[in-house]
Amino acid sequence: MAGHSKWANIQHRKSRQDDKRGKAWTRVIREIMVAARQGGGDAGANPRLRLAIDKAKAVNLPADTIKRNIDKATGALEGVTYEEIRYEGYGVGGAAIIVDCVTDNRVRTVAEVRHAFSKHGGNLGSDGSVAFQFRHCGQFVFAPGTDEDRVMEAALDAGADDVLTGDDGSLEVLCAPADFEAVRTALEASGLKAELAEVTMRAENTVALAGDDAERMQKLLDALEDLDDVQAVHHNAELDA
Repeated sequence: MAGHSKWANIQHRKSRQDDKRGKAWTRVIREIMVAARQGGGDAGANPRLRLAIDKAKAVNLPADTIKRNIDKATGALEGVTYEEIRYEGYGVGGAAIIVDCVTDNRVRTVAEVRHAFSKHGGNLGSDGSVAFQFRHCGQFVFAPGTDEDRVMEAALDAGADDVLTGDDGSLEVLCAPADFEAVRTALEASGLKAELAEVTMRAENTVALAGDDAERMQKLLDALEDLDDVQAVHHNAELDA
């Protein structure tokens, strides 16, 4: 059950996301529309939409805006049609990067992603070039000091695959994407609040970067995350803060 610590990187990522709060509404709206279009507008029967709505509420997106965009996605109102695209590439030091986008213009998006990679020392790769280095899973991260026994009992009983303990005492729960809702419900019912709860692409192995390499990699990640069509950037770099 031992595991590599995620805490410092999680906190660093959250603080950078907070600095970009203005973009959060655009991202959650697009996620809501894609989820509703693919799985229907009933959040009770569509786990992905339910998670998207939770994210929208966390950034204070108004309820009427949530409903309006669900209606657009399901055809009740006229609206833009978005599609999901995933790009894969390499960053500084050969670090693997996955860029998940939601766009209404595929040509624009690939041009912007390719430009960000090339400008900051990376390379856009082909489909499948780095995806094998990641695991598609549900992930919950708990702060150091959280009761490990309680987390393990609730998570494993609900179908989680593993509970990893970081060197600093943080805890990471991993599960299959299909089990995400069940595990989250069980954890919350046990009074356990995760600092991070998402379905993500988790790196199986990491590449350590420090000094100038870490700074260059962070600039590349920032450039990708700042693109309007980018929903999420996954990578396997461990950056020396």
